[in-house]
Amino acid sequence: MKQIRLLVSVVIFFCSINTFSQPNLIFDTDFGGDADDLGALAMLNHFSNKGECNILAVMAWTTEEYAVPAIDAVNTFFGNAAIPIGVRKAGKYYENWNYSKPIVDVFEHDETYESAAEATTLYRQILSESADSSVVIVTVGPLKNIENLLKSERDSISSLPGKELVELKVKEFVMMGGKFPQGENEWNFDGNMLGVTRRVIENITVPIIFSGYELGSEIHTAEMFNDLNKNHPLYIGFMHFSANAPWMKHNYKGRILDNATYDQTAVLYAVRNGVGAYWDKSERGVCIPDDTGGNKWLQDNNANHSYLILKMQNDTLAKKIEAFMLGEF
Repeated sequence: MKQIRLLVSVVIFFCSINTFSQPNLIFDTDFGGDADDLGALAMLNHFSNKGECNILAVMAWTTEEYAVPAIDAVNTFFGNAAIPIGVRKAGKYYENWNYSKPIVDVFEHDETYESAAEATTLYRQILSESADSSVVIVTVGPLKNIENLLKSERDSISSLPGKELVELKVKEFVMMGGKFPQGENEWNFDGNMLGVTRRVIENITVPIIFSGYELGSEIHTAEMFNDLNKNHPLYIGFMHFSANAPWMKHNYKGRILDNATYDQTAVLYAVRNGVGAYWDKSERGVCIPDDTGGNKWLQDNNANHSYLILKMQNDTLAKKIEAFMLGEF
């Protein structure tokens, strides 16, 4: 296992001098299924390398055995091998249509499901060492890691239980999930985990900004990755995804297919905001999730939820997101 405690302390130290100029992000992902997580992680690495954000950690919701080493391989490829990785310890499995193993088979890495920190422990460690209201948590998968954090008890890391630790240390959540103003059975709000999203959202008191399904579904990217070097993680991951994902493979003809950019929109907002340029923001309301992946939006002048509404032309924003994924900005 990497020297997590030392690395986190070093990351927090250097981030503390940039608290007001760069967002300090924890990225919570279901990496390995839909390739938008891969594109979002590439974006984050490029933003970090260009000094636009600080990546405190990547947390894996999925327990698929190659997800953690693949995340580590991507970070290492972009020169960020020291980023701590946490994972939900709930028993690993293998899914051959996921794109994680093809990435692991090609690129250098040294982290595994077994060696990675337990996600709740790493969350508590990072938050306890961070300045108050300084951390942005970006979730682009189901919310079980967040529920576990909120339910965590006082321990040797912090005298605060999880809910109070979040209230003290987290500036805001940026969540890719739901459909707005209302919808049913969205994956990140479901995750085959009955009631998790409802319990999480009901117990978060800091602001939440939602990037809903309807936003990313309008912005298609990735076909241009056919021109990348074949030993690039975006090429390998998106090619495997296009050929093997159950909802993609029927259209596969030997080339990378365009895909929705759900998770990339959440990352873009978290780092660059973009309100008034990329999207508008609907505020003064509250997201009410049900137990099976649905939600509705209710106006409430005292609430601190908001959701993004696409403003820029789809194709224009798609080109910008492709440039962000490639680091060409």
